[in-house]
Amino acid sequence: MIDASAFWIRLGVFWGGLVLFLLLELVRPYRPPSLSKLGRWITNLSLTALNSLILAAVFGAAILATSHHVTERKIGALNLIDGPYWLKFLLGLAFLDFMLYIWHLLNHEVPLLWRFHRVHHSDLNMDASTATRFHIGELGLSAVIKIGLIYLIGADPTLVISFETLLVLTAQFHHSSLRISPAFERIWWLLFVPPSMHRVHHSVKIKERNTNYGTIFSFWDRGLGTLLTAVDQAGIRIGVGGHFDPAKLKLPNLLIMPFSRYVR
Repeated sequence: MIDASAFWIRLGVFWGGLVLFLLLELVRPYRPPSLSKLGRWITNLSLTALNSLILAAVFGAAILATSHHVTERKIGALNLIDGPYWLKFLLGLAFLDFMLYIWHLLNHEVPLLWRFHRVHHSDLNMDASTATRFHIGELGLSAVIKIGLIYLIGADPTLVISFETLLVLTAQFHHSSLRISPAFERIWWLLFVPPSMHRVHHSVKIKERNTNYGTIFSFWDRGLGTLLTAVDQAGIRIGVGGHFDPAKLKLPNLLIMPFSRYVR
């Protein structure tokens, strides 16, 4: 029953968040789009749909099945901690987000991984749909790593579902082209990732792009020296050098991009 419930929760959160941020972007945009919003959304969401079908076929319910397995058999680091559940939950959530920070950093620093990750960064405008624009190669590796981490720490289904829900909502929020109150962003930035922080990460300038790797929490960047704040937000150009032609950024091009000419 929890597997079926989890499926509908994740599906509802994904599409509900996407529609919500799309509407908010239309009402209160950060900046006008330089390309057709509809055209980009068709490309990005077509890629998302294709990825979802492949991941479902290859991995199915493996992530939650692993979570059930380690919970029932008391496997993993969290099951060795003698403490209240809320403490284990927070430790597990922080650990999974930190591992995501490390994985994200590696996707920028390791040339082979960057070949796949640049599909995400090649979007010429950034909005909520960018949060779903990934190559299946990167997502497949991420799924395998996630299963391994769940086994390592003994993450129960509640922790896994909560993490994935927060992951989706925070990614959609900080990719959104939504005008946010500067005062709110300054407060939000203390613990979490606002759009202005992640906008720097999508800059075409490599020295700006290779910063601000956080997804849920911002303190990993702050503590490990990868946080960059002193950037003129209005001057940020989104994209990856060598991929500025919108006609060459359609779905077929994104699928073969990792195997095309290497662009840093």
